[in-house]
Amino acid sequence: MQKLDMGLKDIQQLHFVMFPLMAPGHMIPMIDMAKLIAKHGILITIVTTPVNATRFKSSIDRAAKGGLNIRVSQLEFPWQEAGLPEGCENVDMLPSLSYAINFIQAAANLEEPMEKLLHELQPKPSCLISDFGFTWTTEVARRFNIPRIVFHGMSCCSLLSLHNMITYNVIGNLNSDTESFLVPGLPDNIELTKTQVPNAVHQAADPLRVEMREAERKAFGVVVNSFEELEPEYFKRCKEAKGKTNIWCVGPVSLCNQDELDKGERGNKAALAVDQCMKWLDLHKPKSVMYACLGSLCNVVASQVMQLAFGLEASNKPFIFALREGYSLKEVERLIEEDGFKKRVEGRGLVILGWAPQVLILTHPSVGGFLTHCGWNSTIEGISTGLPMATCPLFSEQFLNEKFVVQVLRVGVSVRVEIPTMNPGEEVRGISVEKEHVKHAVDLVMDGGKEGEEMRERASRLAKGAKRAVQESGSSDTGLKLMIQQVIQQIEKGKQEVDKE
Repeated sequence: MQKLDMGLKDIQQLHFVMFPLMAPGHMIPMIDMAKLIAKHGILITIVTTPVNATRFKSSIDRAAKGGLNIRVSQLEFPWQEAGLPEGCENVDMLPSLSYAINFIQAAANLEEPMEKLLHELQPKPSCLISDFGFTWTTEVARRFNIPRIVFHGMSCCSLLSLHNMITYNVIGNLNSDTESFLVPGLPDNIELTKTQVPNAVHQAADPLRVEMREAERKAFGVVVNSFEELEPEYFKRCKEAKGKTNIWCVGPVSLCNQDELDKGERGNKAALAVDQCMKWLDLHKPKSVMYACLGSLCNVVASQVMQLAFGLEASNKPFIFALREGYSLKEVERLIEEDGFKKRVEGRGLVILGWAPQVLILTHPSVGGFLTHCGWNSTIEGISTGLPMATCPLFSEQFLNEKFVVQVLRVGVSVRVEIPTMNPGEEVRGISVEKEHVKHAVDLVMDGGKEGEEMRERASRLAKGAKRAVQESGSSDTGLKLMIQQVIQQIEKGKQEVDKE
């Protein structure tokens, strides 16, 4: 266990409280980050709800047995008061995204119980790391005279892009939804259309969005699941844009999972037995399998899912296709059976209906490519494992991530999705996925001749850089230590100010 080079007393007195938003893409990296911080001998309390606590209990138990001082405190989630279905405690449990506003209200109602918990925790909390959606935690941290650090779950590229698009009001000057524009103030030329711009920009004037930005401005800092070598100029400009607010890159946080069980159980219980999945992969040649997954909040209509499936089939490559539970899954199951798809790809294609052990799959030697929705967690996991990607963005900042992967890093091929599938709070919409485009992207990623080989070499270099970043004295290891040291300095500063009063 690597501990910081500072007084033991300082470390022993530190107590970081981590409060992730109850959604897979937010919780998973925060749990990883908790382990990374705890490796420095710091006490960590993860605050969540009962249903969510069960999802990562075994992983935290293993971490504790391994000597990490991590514990979990639970808050009852007020689903009933917010008009949510019984036991609905995670975004991926919503029966439809029309319930998103109810979920946001329920999360906002956690302020009072959270404050009560912070009063009761011993030793007293030193720092609060919370999701950007919990705007009220900035004020709660102020009342406890401790720093609040914001976690977004985005890259520096996306954070900078959103900041600049809001600052320069770019969408106010566009005449149509399909008109493309250059995102201002970036080190690379990245173009989007109005429909591809995240809701955070479209709704920039909404009171909640204004509150989020103001709470972040008042926070002590922002922690990012990325590494400086991946996006050096974006990191630099992000720091400039944030002004007095600190920013630290500490990723890729998924690399903290070295244990096969941690990789296999990361996020949720796998729908298919992990050993069954690994045995299937063991049957295939190195770098021969395409892994396709559209993320934990995929809400694509069944007919479009089938276009992806047909594209994978037409590529004639072995593949794993993972689809989350809910929404159109039952319809997809029916279509797969009726069409005869499952029978046609038997032995060559493995379909997982439900949660898949993604990091374990991506790190298997047989996997040679990744068809992804470009959520940042999946993107950085693909980068960390050195896999070239076929990109299929759905919503939010995923179109920015696609441009970053395909145009800036040049380790991906687009399947040419131009219109968002849906946005949070909306019902499902169709997207223009065509099996020919899927096949083309998969072919280029898996065996695209010289172009494909160069892409694979670039991806391999990025993976090596990612691993160096999290090693002792690497940029992300240094960033994490700096964050902890600055928290200690801020605590001392706060104590001195209280003493003066």
